[in-house]
Amino acid sequence: MAARSQFPTLGARVDIPKTRYIKSGDGYLAYQVCGDGPDDIVYLPAWGSHLEENWNFPAAGLIRRLASVSRLITFDLRGTGLSDPVAISDMTSLERWKDETRVVLDAAGSRRAALVGSGGGGPLAILFAATHPDRTKALVLMRTAARFTRTPDYPWGLAPERVAGYLEEIERSWGTGAQLARTLDMRGASPELLNSLGRFERYLAGPAAYAAAMRMALASDVRGILSSVKVPTLVLHRVGGRFVPVEHSRYLAEHIHGARYAQVPSHIEEPETVAAAIAEFLTGARPAPPSDRVLATLLFTDIVDSTRRAAALGDRHWHQLLDDYERVSARQITTFKGRHVKSTGDGFLATFDGPARAIHCALAVSNAASDLGIEVRAGLHTGEIETQGDDVVGIAVHLAARVAALSGPCEVVVSRTVKDLVAGSGLVFEDRGTHALKGVPDDWQLFAVMP
Repeated sequence: MAARSQFPTLGARVDIPKTRYIKSGDGYLAYQVCGDGPDDIVYLPAWGSHLEENWNFPAAGLIRRLASVSRLITFDLRGTGLSDPVAISDMTSLERWKDETRVVLDAAGSRRAALVGSGGGGPLAILFAATHPDRTKALVLMRTAARFTRTPDYPWGLAPERVAGYLEEIERSWGTGAQLARTLDMRGASPELLNSLGRFERYLAGPAAYAAAMRMALASDVRGILSSVKVPTLVLHRVGGRFVPVEHSRYLAEHIHGARYAQVPSHIEEPETVAAAIAEFLTGARPAPPSDRVLATLLFTDIVDSTRRAAALGDRHWHQLLDDYERVSARQITTFKGRHVKSTGDGFLATFDGPARAIHCALAVSNAASDLGIEVRAGLHTGEIETQGDDVVGIAVHLAARVAALSGPCEVVVSRTVKDLVAGSGLVFEDRGTHALKGVPDDWQLFAVMP
């Protein structure tokens, strides 16, 4: 029999769907599937959830109504809720969250789903939709942003000088309900409601883990991949919402091709209205045309001073060295779940569906090459590519090649797009300035990965 639970301030009793588990990495993800509607919807909430306590939360009205019009799939990210814990340093990767979403879709038997991304779930949904358009029917973005901190070219969000204090405040007040009251625009909440919100905060995660997730969210920037989203997209903005200013929503709608923008009331106060807007969009959304264009991270490498080395070694020894290099490179590409596209004489091109894995592969290839007595340079960029047979084409390919050409011996250099997508991964970068890349529009800021 399904368990029952009650949110203290609402008084509404709900059936809780059965919680299931699926292996992901060295632990398990908890997930639920409920409803039998015509469309699969994956609900990606803001920075964490607790599958069974979600039904006691004020936002439960929205997930109940989504379940009534769809087959609703929800899950707890590793390190939160009912999923297995991970080290705090390992739970703050947008790429890992994307991988976990795919694992849950597979476990739920969902070939294609609409993604509803709220808060910190928005950048995750954007990254998944751009990387896996074949698994994404549509994208709905609520109370979210392409980035949550302001910059000279993005004058909205939290000021950078306030980030440290904001994170410290989260750790100090966690468990009191103050953080959720702020993010949900529930200012002036009664002591009874704050007590209930605090209880839910304690179910989500510990204060350090939640602050780490927020730190990653505040450092992430998915502006560089918005143009790669090709699925039907609806951007919803809450009327009167203060935590996520309207400029964030308008920016998303303006930079995702064909996105529809709509204003709605609070999903807590009027969940029926918000769910109806989502259902109407999914019913009327035109399917995205089949395309071979996807978001990928491209890795180019080449051997430093290859001509001189070949002349010094002679043909036989040089070709033996190349064979050894290709063998160790292929091993690393497989280890980090990449695809070897082609050899380039003294290097290779490989693609990855995760930028952090691509960087770690580049570092591993560089180390393996050093063991062989050779030096390689590597360059990476994340962008949209088109598959043509076994090859890939697109401006992103040219850009990655230009980035590689600007790296030095034993260096891994990446574009800003790559750096912004791996915020929270623990990787450290050194700013290499802004460069005009031959044959590529605009100037590009590049960064070297610190070993």
